[in-house]
Amino acid sequence: CWDGIRSDRAPSGRRRVTMAEELHPNRRANFSSGALAGPANGLTKPPASLASKTGASKKLVIKNFKDRPKLEDRYTEETWLKLEEAVGAIQSSTSIKYNLEELYQAVENLCTYKVSPKLYRQLRQVCEDHVKAQIHQFREYLLLVRMERCWQDHCRQTIMIRSIFLFLDRTYVLQNSLLPSIWDTGLELFRTHIISDRAVQTRTVDGILEQIERERNGEAIDRSLLRNLLSMLSDLQVYKDSFEQKFLMDTNRLYAAEGQRLMQEREVPEYLHHVARRLEEENDRVITYLDQSTQKPLITTVEKQLLGEHLTAILQKGLDSLLDENRVTELALLYQLFSKVKGGLSVLLQHWKEYIKNFGGTIVGSPEKDKDMVQELLDFKDKIDHIIQTCFQKNESFLNAMKESFENFVNKRPNKPAELIAKYVDSKLRAGNKEATDEELERILDKIMIIFRFIHGKDVFEAFYKKDLAKRLLVGKSASVDAEKSMLSKLKHECGAAFTSKLEGMFKDMELSKDVMIQFKQYMQNQSDPGNIELTVNILTMGYWPSYTPMEVHLPSEMVKLQEVFKTFYLGKHSGRKLQWQPTLGHAVLKAEFKEGKKELQVSLFQTLVLLMFNEGEEFTMQEIRSATGIEDGELRRTLQSLACGKARVLNKIPRGKDVEDGDRFCFNADFKHKLFRIKINQIQMKETVEEQVSTTERVFQDRQYQIDAAIVRVMKMRKTLSHTLLVSELYNQLKFPVKPGDLKKRIESLIDRDYMERDKESPNQYHYVA
Repeated sequence: CWDGIRSDRAPSGRRRVTMAEELHPNRRANFSSGALAGPANGLTKPPASLASKTGASKKLVIKNFKDRPKLEDRYTEETWLKLEEAVGAIQSSTSIKYNLEELYQAVENLCTYKVSPKLYRQLRQVCEDHVKAQIHQFREYLLLVRMERCWQDHCRQTIMIRSIFLFLDRTYVLQNSLLPSIWDTGLELFRTHIISDRAVQTRTVDGILEQIERERNGEAIDRSLLRNLLSMLSDLQVYKDSFEQKFLMDTNRLYAAEGQRLMQEREVPEYLHHVARRLEEENDRVITYLDQSTQKPLITTVEKQLLGEHLTAILQKGLDSLLDENRVTELALLYQLFSKVKGGLSVLLQHWKEYIKNFGGTIVGSPEKDKDMVQELLDFKDKIDHIIQTCFQKNESFLNAMKESFENFVNKRPNKPAELIAKYVDSKLRAGNKEATDEELERILDKIMIIFRFIHGKDVFEAFYKKDLAKRLLVGKSASVDAEKSMLSKLKHECGAAFTSKLEGMFKDMELSKDVMIQFKQYMQNQSDPGNIELTVNILTMGYWPSYTPMEVHLPSEMVKLQEVFKTFYLGKHSGRKLQWQPTLGHAVLKAEFKEGKKELQVSLFQTLVLLMFNEGEEFTMQEIRSATGIEDGELRRTLQSLACGKARVLNKIPRGKDVEDGDRFCFNADFKHKLFRIKINQIQMKETVEEQVSTTERVFQDRQYQIDAAIVRVMKMRKTLSHTLLVSELYNQLKFPVKPGDLKKRIESLIDRDYMERDKESPNQYHYVA
């Protein structure tokens, strides 16, 4: 356009002209044959005479053409031939004779003069003819590479054709919503005439599936080829119908067979790693060449066939061994895989419970393992906790299942675990336990408390713990007062103040005894004959401490005299109290002279009585010692055994031997040697006899009966009248130890006999409280 003229679209749709001066209203554009006359906008240059008519002031007037300029008769046909030739050159990949800008302008001119519908039809026909011609190369045989190349060429050609016909695409096509764009037309034609061909589509999809199967079998394939072909199917909107359904069916069939085969051939750890690898491979396929929409159904199919169909079989075959061997990596993988499958974790949870119950049951239920039961329980609990923490992502359900299972198997053998836990605590709190520092001991006690929580019969634990605590306190064998009080604090926190009140009373007695002994020493210093024996007494409140069987022994006169002095002193301060001496718990330090020199012997009171006899004579028979000391037969045999058959043999036994018989004789061993000055001669500890264990357990059961009686009376006093079922239910809520319905029935009958309650005369299952 020359200076002063600009082509633009008027509101009315006609072309308008802006000039320095007004054009002649009747002047029309003149067109030469085959092209527009003058410049490209189709307007002729105005005569010079018009330009010369200038006035002092110029006025700008803009008017629309009254009539649209007309095209030459052959312009449309000749322009189409030129465009058709250009399209053909693009489709045959040859050079285009014409300038692309010129071609674009030609399309614009045709569209301006409403030739758009015809132009669109002609372009579609040319493209359709070309696409139809391509089908023949796929009819006889199909190479995926050829299909990919054809598709790539088609896309490139469509883009170039659209760039020439862009004006048509952005005006006529855009204004007609029912018409597909040039790009969509290209896709439609390729879909209709090539991909929708049954044979071509089948060969293409089968070829792609074959490539994927080869890759699944470990072969290397051209992944970019598959990516382009699957992208083609997706662009053509046939991906789901033509490919995805068949692909998922093949995948289902493949992994169903593979799962069945490998479950027979492989061990569980190897199988789990295989499943994880397969899932990783399939996810990689989605990322690399499959459509994103395929990911969910594909992964679901793989998980169903390799995991979902074999959940129980996997767990039955391998869970126990994985847990036994503590295969943390495989257990974490197992949890991760099972969490992907519907119902997987619930099946795993059930087997998890069964494993804990079975394994724990073997620990608790084997009397031959009693010695190591508590340590094995602690180790097992540590292992289970570690698995929940590292493998099961701290899943609350698995944690609760573990607690439930522990409580189940620990209480399958009533009372024994409680007793053994008390003894285990005793072994850790006793002096001489150098296995652990204070911090480690604290950690062990914390772990013990976790096992303790699972026990129903906590009163059994209390009875045995109290008995062992008494020994530690009285013999001075406690490793650490801080550790003892820490354990007491833990028990109080767990079971309440009532549970530990007696245990706290024992500590209080020991502290009060220290104060009493300070006063007693001052008292003795004021005596005219203080004597040369130093006496230490522990005053124990009978209700706090375990009950001990009284044993009468023959004490030397010096000891008897000292006992009387203490009795006078104590009762003078605390009138109305009664003192009962317990010789079984006493101990003494004796000074002895041997050929090697003087030694101090740290011995029990029974050992003291036996050794003091040898101040009066050289040799004694067992019968003589028994009658002189008054020690019970079994206790005496153990005492003599410790003095004559142990490591520190201060007595000689005639004849020699490990056991003490009735006819044996004993004499003082003047040749005794030892590297230490003070020697502790341990009493031969009678392994806690069955009778002693039974008596402790019986005391617990007796206490339970009192508690049951008290609970029944408490409930009946509050309710006045109650049915048997409701009474039993209320008792189960109140009692903190396991009790059988039969035991409750016996206690109810006992209370009826003692007139605390009575049966209803009309309804035997109804009880009334008797005030």
